[in-house]
Amino acid sequence: MKELKWAVKTANSIMERLPRLHEDRGYNGKWSYDYGVILKGFEKVWRQTGSQKYFNYIKENMDYFIQEDGSIRGYHLEEYNIDHINNGKLLFVLYKETGEEKYKKACDLLRKQFETHPRTSEGAFWHKQIYPYQIWLDGLYMGTPFYAEYQTIFANGKGLEDIILQFKLSYKHLLDQETGLLYHAWDEKKHQPWADKETGLSPNFWGRSIGWYLLAVVDTLEILPEETSGREFLIQILEQTLQALKSYQDEKNGVWYQVTDKGHEKGNYLEASCSSMYVCAIAKGIRLGVLDRKAWEAQLTKSHQGLLDEFVLLTNEGFVNLNKTCQVAGLGGADNRDGSYTYYISEPIICNDQKGLGAFLQALAESEEVMKEV
Repeated sequence: MKELKWAVKTANSIMERLPRLHEDRGYNGKWSYDYGVILKGFEKVWRQTGSQKYFNYIKENMDYFIQEDGSIRGYHLEEYNIDHINNGKLLFVLYKETGEEKYKKACDLLRKQFETHPRTSEGAFWHKQIYPYQIWLDGLYMGTPFYAEYQTIFANGKGLEDIILQFKLSYKHLLDQETGLLYHAWDEKKHQPWADKETGLSPNFWGRSIGWYLLAVVDTLEILPEETSGREFLIQILEQTLQALKSYQDEKNGVWYQVTDKGHEKGNYLEASCSSMYVCAIAKGIRLGVLDRKAWEAQLTKSHQGLLDEFVLLTNEGFVNLNKTCQVAGLGGADNRDGSYTYYISEPIICNDQKGLGAFLQALAESEEVMKEV
């Protein structure tokens, strides 16, 4: 049996350097989805180790935002920003463990957003109100697992067909039949400068957006009851997308590129967050029994080691540094981001980005749990 060596080492490094996530560079106390990515990793490490310090870290970081009346500092429902749902995933465990009503009230507040959140003509949630008629892969991760968990815990499993619908519509519109990969975004109206005038699709496959989507799939599969209609469709998405990604990994270490299908083009680079997300999805798929262990175990072992070899450096103090994470990437907006290859490789590449660290921590915790059974 192998110990949870790297997951614990990474979690401890984060706690030492970032005791308050909202005070990290550039966050300035805002309600940012990044915290939820990290804290879901901490939830996993807490469950695996039983160490209370990891639960306390979740609670202390969330308590800065969650007020006694259930309101959330910095959250505004009327913005209809699906990113702002993500941190709510931690409210379920906080409510269950503490019984404090503020967490349930905050859950209710975030759930209320879905009642009036704008949708495409077929019923898919817009990514944000400021991005009308647009489906982004990112949004499936930000909102859907929270939605599924709320309905399962607090609504007796009613309305789960709406969760399945979100995946069906996004897969229908964003899948590229030739490669099996998914484009970053789709504009139903085909009005956006980045959107193809015939298909409405953005022009490239961005690694982290596919990663968000795969995490959304495995996280939702973990939540949905076995008998849920449409669950098999999610398993199909997971298998087919991961199979497609096999063709685009770096042959040496089994990790992946910022722009997925252009590994050998000038300026492209191996990117930590997307690679971590794919590793996490493989490991979690094996743990949940929806991926065949024999078929995926060698890939998991190779890619897990690839994360450590390609992206990790230890400081003199023994802290984990995670390198080569794209700081941010999007489409349109005030910066008129065009979704071109040049755009994706021009965004800043930074060390210890919260999204990257969170994805990495989740990948380590899932992988080490699966691999210790070998």
